[in-house]
Amino acid sequence: MTSAEPLIRFEGVSKTFPSGATAVGNLDLDVLPHELLALVGPSGCGKSTTLRMVNRLVEPTSGRVLLEGEDVATSDPVRLRRRIGYVIQDVGLFPHRTVAQNVATVPGLLGWDRTRTRQRVSELLEVVGLDPDVHGRRYPHELSGGERQRVGVARALAVDPPVLLMDEPFGAVDPEGRRRLQVEFRRIQQDLGTTVMFVTHDIDEAVRLGDRVVVLGRGGVVQQIDDPVTLLTRPASAAVEQFIGAGRSVRLLGLGRVSAADLVASTDLGARTERSVPLGATYDEAFAALATSGMDAITVTDDGRPVGGLRAADLVAALRRLAESAPAQEPEVAPQTPGSPGHQPSLADG
Repeated sequence: MTSAEPLIRFEGVSKTFPSGATAVGNLDLDVLPHELLALVGPSGCGKSTTLRMVNRLVEPTSGRVLLEGEDVATSDPVRLRRRIGYVIQDVGLFPHRTVAQNVATVPGLLGWDRTRTRQRVSELLEVVGLDPDVHGRRYPHELSGGERQRVGVARALAVDPPVLLMDEPFGAVDPEGRRRLQVEFRRIQQDLGTTVMFVTHDIDEAVRLGDRVVVLGRGGVVQQIDDPVTLLTRPASAAVEQFIGAGRSVRLLGLGRVSAADLVASTDLGARTERSVPLGATYDEAFAALATSGMDAITVTDDGRPVGGLRAADLVAALRRLAESAPAQEPEVAPQTPGSPGHQPSLADG
């Protein structure tokens, strides 16, 4: 497999339940190696169903799901699931097993020896920000909600799976803890290069985490697939724009990052600044520093060294450039709906 080939491919995949309800209709979708693909949309749009067809918790009615070029329908489902990480909202940790024993579940099923398993458990707990010596001996009921989610991620990554499926993984965590988990998980995903399909109903979470975002409508029909900046600045339809809602500029603030191109020389600031942000800080962090300082400019540092300044006007200009950076071509959309090839779908289609 070359880097240009998808790790996961949906080819004309549909799922219709015995009741006659269509959860997913004629889905064509590629998930690229090392990307985090976020699936977002209203309740009942087929997000979770799409995810679960990858590890065969749900079987498609028609079409094929390919993992590394192989049809998952030809794979033994138990073996398939052992090589795919899976994290859900309520985590599903075994309450009678310690944190270390939970993380070691799949290595144990695969017959890893104790030394190798113990090393991998310690390594992964450190990766997700938990002390193996402290947390490894605890039981799930002794952990906070955020800590349980971290253990769930560690367990899913235990055997270095090619893909990680995440279904509303942070939905049960309080807002502050959820934001911290999002930041930490994104760092882990980028460091490890794991390919992730991430289901959420929260557009803010989707654009904050996703390399690309898939907006689904009723019946599992793709409304738009784009990078977060393009999605926010060029919604493919009125329905997508309505789903994204107000506050698109505020969301862009969390996507843009302060770079050397945004800076002016510190000597040009005209006044001593009392606040600073590091290179790579998000634009919303820079705006917050400006608001806190009560001044017109802040200092920008690299490894603690001042490298320039950032004025409010510079930051507004940088945000404008970010909004204009989306490609001019038409957004990627799938205008068909099940049974109606030429119909432009709405997020409210049922």
